[in-house]
Amino acid sequence: MAGMTGKTIETAGGPPAAVLVHGAWHGAWCWEHTVAALAADRINALAIDLPGHGEDPGPMRDLHGDAAHVAAVLDALGGPVVLAGHAYGGAVITEAGSHRAVSHLVYLAAFALDDGESCGNVASQEAASAGISHQGRPDLAAGYVPGSDGAVTLDPDMARVCFYQDCDPGTAAWAIARLGAQPLISLQQQPYAVAWRTKPSTYVVCSNDQAIHPGLQRILARRCLTAVEWPTGHAPFLGRPFLVAGLLAGLAARAHGAGCAS
Repeated sequence: MAGMTGKTIETAGGPPAAVLVHGAWHGAWCWEHTVAALAADRINALAIDLPGHGEDPGPMRDLHGDAAHVAAVLDALGGPVVLAGHAYGGAVITEAGSHRAVSHLVYLAAFALDDGESCGNVASQEAASAGISHQGRPDLAAGYVPGSDGAVTLDPDMARVCFYQDCDPGTAAWAIARLGAQPLISLQQQPYAVAWRTKPSTYVVCSNDQAIHPGLQRILARRCLTAVEWPTGHAPFLGRPFLVAGLLAGLAARAHGAGCAS
């Protein structure tokens, strides 16, 4: 498919009804259980590797390069598709999601950025303005392991605490072994477009998230058309994949039933 390199995870049975965008340090692999659960509901889904992540040969790009990669994937699809982004993937779908193939945006514990915001500054500015306290919470940034190329990897113990604290030990170990590097510049850039202003959107607040404060998520959720809250950690696609699949399947079925692509 045009615009795709590296590995994708895709079910069989027609064009994708959902396209899944991973967050920082992750790859398409993180959606594996969700894609399987969607297949059980007869919903075809496509999880993609952003450039340089998972099994994509790279090189890694910045926010705008990641968004352009998603747009290239969408160019090859007829739509309508539900476009879902997790964490940093929310910034990516914010820029890419105005595409004509997209019928609905899903922000999963994600950065639904506005004009002038980056993942880094929205976290600090909105938290300060809302009086959100990080006291007693793990500090993901304390687990950054800098590389020589402007990218960072994560300390495995910090990744376990922040990302996978409600996953079973085997699943957490499986995921940690697959985490890669992330360019810091992508977390500091502002989107060129704000898709949630023009597309229907749903925000999923993960109330036990140890990576992105649930209080910040609730602020970002107000920007979306609808919101739900789940008692999960940062990675429900691993800890509760059928919950994620149920939401996506319902949205995809409604979009295809209406036959619309805005």
